[in-house]
Order: sequence, then structure tokens, then C-alpha cells
Amino acid sequence: MSDSSYYTKLANLLFPELEVATMLSTEDYEAQYPPRDLPEGAAVTRLGPSPTGFIHLGNLFMAIVNQRLAEQSGGVFLLRIEDTDKKREVEGAVTDLISSLGYFGISFGEGVTLRGEKGKYRPYFQSNRRKIYRSFARKLVMEGKAYPCFLNEHQLDAIRATQEASKELPGIYGSYAEWRGADLDVIENMIRRDGSYVIRLFADYDGVADENENITVTDGIRGELTMSKNIMDVVILKHDGMPTYHFAHVVDDWLMRTTHVVRGEEWLPSLSIHIALFKALGLTPPTYCHTALLMKTEDGVKRKLSKRKDPESALTYYMSHGYHPLAIKEYLLTVINSNYEEWRLENPDADCDEFLITTEKMGAHGMLFDLDKVQHISRETLARIPARELADFMIDWAGSENPDALPVFLENFDILTAALDIGRSGEKPRKDLVYAEQIFKFLLYFFDQYFRIEDPLPENISEREANILLKGYLAGYDYADGRERWFEKIRELAVSNGYAAKPKDYKNEPEKYKGHVGDVSTVIRRALTGRCNAPDIYEIEHILGEDRVRGRIESAITA
Repeated sequence: MSDSSYYTKLANLLFPELEVATMLSTEDYEAQYPPRDLPEGAAVTRLGPSPTGFIHLGNLFMAIVNQRLAEQSGGVFLLRIEDTDKKREVEGAVTDLISSLGYFGISFGEGVTLRGEKGKYRPYFQSNRRKIYRSFARKLVMEGKAYPCFLNEHQLDAIRATQEASKELPGIYGSYAEWRGADLDVIENMIRRDGSYVIRLFADYDGVADENENITVTDGIRGELTMSKNIMDVVILKHDGMPTYHFAHVVDDWLMRTTHVVRGEEWLPSLSIHIALFKALGLTPPTYCHTALLMKTEDGVKRKLSKRKDPESALTYYMSHGYHPLAIKEYLLTVINSNYEEWRLENPDADCDEFLITTEKMGAHGMLFDLDKVQHISRETLARIPARELADFMIDWAGSENPDALPVFLENFDILTAALDIGRSGEKPRKDLVYAEQIFKFLLYFFDQYFRIEDPLPENISEREANILLKGYLAGYDYADGRERWFEKIRELAVSNGYAAKPKDYKNEPEKYKGHVGDVSTVIRRALTGRCNAPDIYEIEHILGEDRVRGRIESAITA
């Protein structure tokens, strides 16, 4: 039997459904998914997550890179769900993924959406592309580049033990690939007996495999990489007929005309396999861009950011605390490209989407994740967002994370907006707002439902003394006073009760005074906010209004 006759009969035996005239060939699929009509240089990128339920910072990192590469070049960014492993699939994971990424401003021009699939290159669920993978696998079998393998778990374990004992490269290759070129009758009998087999790539179909032979690949981030050529007969179709990740992504990235695959460096060891699969299929691979891992420092030692050990690795961490999505995006852009911070300083008011990311400026080594820096950038970002937009953001956060606060915010929207605007103008605007949960705690005293006295009086002021000061303040209080007259009255109150008019006077001669004007202001501040530290008390009073100011002062005066 000639080789071509053998391979044709083998392919028909393994893929009988593809003998039917109505079944599509690889050529049919090539025609069904033609090259895209896009501008020269346009990038087609994709996010290809598995629906396992955990949405992490790395997903967002990759999504931002892929979205920007596509959009800034006039290309396409699509979402493909890689769900061929049904055992690991979590119900609702796809919806959670799309919603979570949407929170951070990630949208897809094509692929899976909350309303179904959109785009001409569908289906975008790999589990619905089974016929396509089988067609391409059949092509490899027909060309003598793939074969069925009936090795069971016991046999595979024995091979591993032998290889370990002799310190050989582990895997199925060379003499260990005993089902290469097996007799058709034997194969047919095995299929009839239990039907359990996988399809493997015939790695050295084009010659004798040499593990010392190298290939060179140009990585979009790391430049030219030299690595060992793949000699493994890797599985391309599993026992259930579904593809492995290796095979599925190669077929899909080709048919969806993906130009750039951005993924973590943990996939570098698999790159030679993927290049081998593209070569076997006679296809041109996309540009692979292997990013560095997100790391963190713990006890002076760097380690990979872990979903098990580090709650901040999950996107839900930022959503539940109420980090503004723009702040997280700004932070990740500093990680993605080393020149982003310089660009931001030169363009303080620009939209971050105006920044052009490049794979050349992406780090090739462990990228250090720093939650303190996240919070610093969040402060800077929130300082640029108008108070009304922040108020809307607080309402959105309350709606999902603090439903008890939602009606309070809605009923007091003007107060919420004004409170968020305190100290945000001038040459040195306040930059102490970090995330919604923290902001909520900052602003509690503006709302009667949450107001309470939290801090004790200053050590040098008794309750009796505080009552005297508060009664004096209330006697002279006039809501219409301007800032200067308002503070002058506090100064006069302080002096008349034995306090220094200025802190430096008290510092120079402490024996002459009970304290200084700042202590008197603290007593007033505590009565109005429940705290000894709060932003500009004059602005707070005008936001609260005259009736509430008088009511809180009166309530703070103890019997």
C-alpha cells in the first residue's frame, strides 16, 4: 500500500463523517473565513480565556494590551472563549468575565458578548468549532503528519518511569511513539475494541527529530528567541475528539486572522510546539508577544502574584473596594510600557487612550506589582475627575456593593457632589481620595443617617471646657459670614477663653495659655463631623447648611 493510500484510508477510518460530500474541508473553511479587509498594519488581537470562574489582574492586563494594539492601528479586538475542557468550566463564568472587564472599560469589537456572538468569524466558543478542528486534524493525517495513538495511562506511566530512570527527555517521541505507522487492521481493531485513542502530531514527519536542533522565532516583546525544535508527538485531539489548547488556538488564530498573540511568559516552553503545528499545517504563525509575569515582593523576595495568596490579584478585589476603573487602567499602563509615566507628566489632562503602547517597550522580565503605587495613582487619577462624575461613580458602587448607602446618596446627591469637591481646586488640590469604600468612610458625617462622634476631645480640653467653647461659638455663629470673619470669630472665642491666637504663640509660651486656636477649631470640627481631623470646616459647614450646623453643635453640648 502506498503512503498516500495508507493515509487516505487512515483518515477515512478516523474521520468517517468527513467523507460525506456536505462536510467542509480545510479549503472550505479557508474560504469561509477569508483574510480581513483592514488597513495595512492593522492588528487583529484576541482574548482567549477559559471559563473557569476566576477573573484576575492578568486578564485585565492582557485585555488592555490587546485592545490598545488593535484600536490604535485600526484593527479588531475579539473575545474567544476557549471552553474545550468542560470539566473545568464554571457556570456563569463567561458572563462574569465580560461584565468584570466591562467595568474596567474593556469592550470587544467582535466575538462573544452578553447578547450572543457578533462577527463573521463565528462561532467564537471553541466547543462549537469541533467540526473545524477535526477537518484540520484530518488534513494532517492525510498528509502523514498525524496519527492515532492508543497508549493507555498504564503504558504512559511505564514510559515516564523508563525515561526518568534513564534521565531521558520525557514525552512521546522516537521509539516511544509506537503507534506511528501502525497497520490499518490493527488500528481498526483497536477502535472497535474500545474506541479510546488520541490523535498525535507526527513531529518528525519531515525527517529524523533531533532534540539538539534549534529554531529561531522573533517575539514581539523579547526579540529574536532561539529554542530547541519540537520533537514531541503532542496530542492534538483528545479522547473525546475535542482539541487540545495547542491545536485549537493554532487553527482558530489562523482562521480568525489573528496577527498578534499576547500571552504570559509561562507559554514560552510551548512556543516550539505551536510553531511546529503552524508549519505542519502550512500556515504562517502570528507574532507572538510573551509578557513578563506580574510579581510582588514579600519579605524581600520576589514571587509570582498568586490568586491563592494575594486577594489583590482578583478583579473583584478592586470592584468591591470601589477602585475607579480609570485608576486601575492608568496603573496597568505604567506596567505595560515603561514610558507611560513620563507621557502622563507631559500630558496631565489627556485621555490615557491617546497614549500609543508598543510591544517593544513592554518588559521582558518580572513586572513588579505594587498596591501602594496603585493607591498613589488612584489618588492622582481621582483628583482629575470632576466631582459630579465621582458622585455618579459612588452611586454606581453603592448600587452593587453597599445597597444601604444607595438611597442616602440618591436623596443627597448635591451634598455628595459638594463633599467630593472640597479642596479639589487651587494649586495644591487634595489627593486623599483612593477608592469608593474609603471615600464612603471619609464622607459619612455629611449624612445624618451615619453621623456619630468617633474621636475623643483633645487631651487638654475637658467636656466642661468643650461645652463653654461650643456655646460661645453658637452664640456668635452666622451662616452668612465670609471665611475671614468666620475664622476671626473663632480666634476671638479662643483668646477670650484663654487660648493663644496662634499656635506659635502657644509654642513659645505654653505656660500662658490653655492651648491654641487650633484646639478650639478641633472642638468645633469634632462636634460637626465626629472627628478631630477633617477637610476645611468652613466648606463643610456650608455644605451641611445652617440648620444642621446648629443642630449638631447643640447636640454636642452635654448637659
